[in-house]
Amino acid sequence: MCGIAGAIGFVDSRVVDAVASMNSNQSHRGPDGQGSWVDPGSESDHRVALAHRRLAIIDLNDVAAQPMVDSVSGCVIVYNGEVYNYPQIRDQLLQEGVTFQSESDTEVVLKAYVRWGVESLARFRGMFAFAIWNPRTRQVSLVRDRMGIKPLYVCEVETQREGRTLLFASEVRALLASGLISRTLDPVGLSTYVWNGFVAGPGTIVRGIRSVSPGSVEIFDLDDLTAKTETFWRLPAYDHREDALERLEEELPEAVRMRLVSDVPLGVFLSGGVDSSLVAALACRAAGEVKTFNIAFSESEYDESKYAVAVARAIGAEHQEIRLSQADFKAQLGDALRSIDQPTFDAINTYYVSRAVRDAGLTVALAGTGGDELFGGYSSFVDLPRVAAWTPLFHRLPKSLLRLCAHAVARWKMGRFGIVPPQTRWGKLADVLATGGKLVDAYQVSYALFREDFLDSLLQQEHRNGTLCGLSVSRYETLCDAIRGNSIHHSISMLELSCFLGDRLLRDTDAASMAVSLEVRVPLVDHEVIGAASCLDQESRFFPIRTKSVLRRLAARDVDGSLFDRPKAGFVLPIEKWCREEIQPTVAATLLDEDLCRTVGLNPEVVRNLWQAFNERAPGIYWSRIWSIFVLLWWAREHRMSI
Repeated sequence: MCGIAGAIGFVDSRVVDAVASMNSNQSHRGPDGQGSWVDPGSESDHRVALAHRRLAIIDLNDVAAQPMVDSVSGCVIVYNGEVYNYPQIRDQLLQEGVTFQSESDTEVVLKAYVRWGVESLARFRGMFAFAIWNPRTRQVSLVRDRMGIKPLYVCEVETQREGRTLLFASEVRALLASGLISRTLDPVGLSTYVWNGFVAGPGTIVRGIRSVSPGSVEIFDLDDLTAKTETFWRLPAYDHREDALERLEEELPEAVRMRLVSDVPLGVFLSGGVDSSLVAALACRAAGEVKTFNIAFSESEYDESKYAVAVARAIGAEHQEIRLSQADFKAQLGDALRSIDQPTFDAINTYYVSRAVRDAGLTVALAGTGGDELFGGYSSFVDLPRVAAWTPLFHRLPKSLLRLCAHAVARWKMGRFGIVPPQTRWGKLADVLATGGKLVDAYQVSYALFREDFLDSLLQQEHRNGTLCGLSVSRYETLCDAIRGNSIHHSISMLELSCFLGDRLLRDTDAASMAVSLEVRVPLVDHEVIGAASCLDQESRFFPIRTKSVLRRLAARDVDGSLFDRPKAGFVLPIEKWCREEIQPTVAATLLDEDLCRTVGLNPEVVRNLWQAFNERAPGIYWSRIWSIFVLLWWAREHRMSI
């Protein structure tokens, strides 16, 4: 697991220095080594500059260092990730006469791409983002894995009057560190953040920076920076197959087994829920024994450590419980916030777990991420089919009437409002009714942090242009096209995988874990597992809704199923409690900074009212609403960003 950076196009000494700065900024992603390579052509020509930070996981020898040059073709690679089936691909290449200098998966990826081109990507099973320079075609290929587990960001800058340069890196912050990019917030990215609590891709929070789309390769011509994009994988549509369950039962253990390959210490995040318990059980089954970890809290209502301990005992894992107190949280808060690459209200959960696991001496950890999205573990699988069925009845009513009726219902359900009306379930009823049964709209409204009328007062209107339901217009249309013709539960799964998992959980996990130089592997998001799940009949895959019965049956071979007979909780820090106690002064000082609010395009008075409503425990004002604004303001101040 590593960090990559580079420049394509006009590359003079200033750009070379910028790439070095980007690489240095990503040192946390690769503390075990660094390297750089620059095309030896003239500064007046278009060239390529590549840089790499290394976190050594497989083949710790220096011969596997990067940038790596293929001595036969002259192609050069910088690579971040793991291709778990690289031994099999290596054997295929050996049979075709290809020779190797190392035992690394990096060299296999390089030689496979040289040999088979874009077609090689279909053979890779893993998580990866890489850049390959081909001197024969004078092209650079930027590649990102199917689910976007590994990040890759690009932007184009004018480096002189007649020179354009494309920069790329593993993190948005690294691109900012180049010194070639204006520190300006992107209005669309900002609008999607305030709606979702994270930035919905492919854009970012920074104007001009975007991500390479998951499952795609962008091939840039060096001389004029023209590009063509090829998509080598998309989320599969529902395609029922009779042998799907047998295939899933084969692919899941294989996905876990492949992710146990490591030349450094490895463990498993274990919450005690179905997903992480299954991953831990399959890991123990494959390896004989593994180390497992969980976070415990003094606040009993948040602490589920007893379930993790019970699962670890059942599967024979070596378990370690890590207790996190309010004082610990406050002491590490600055580091946790600095781990965030783009603003998000959720990443610090992963940071605290990752830091504890890294401090325990591990470099690699497996996580159960993805089970809820694939097998109907969220309330969205219950709520959205109902919304889609009955909201069309109200669609033709004037929005003003809908809001009046919804206001009355919310009053009846939640009682007297505070200074800010409820922003949760019943408070958003008018927005839900206005979706008219459109699934993407209903999905986005269900996850929205705020009501639309509140957003209108919180965020300056000119910064809300160019979005639909918290998404860029192009992303909204792409999602509508993707789910068209699929069953409603499979469609919801596709939305959860693309949005909640792709734009939030996977991105947050990468940034937070790599901040402490920890590699996190997610076997349930293996593309073969996703493919097998997409072929299951809808009844066995999703019903009973929220039970994830398929995964429970598989886990029950090692763990007593009664351990899972409890309300779903998920891993949540007691931030609501701590915002009112230990870290209250820090949060208040940031939210009440009027100049800072204006700098990022927020209305200071509305932010102040929101903070007051939270402190008064007004109905429907949850911690996530406060925390999302706090993180945005903190991040903008830390990185000197303005709208």
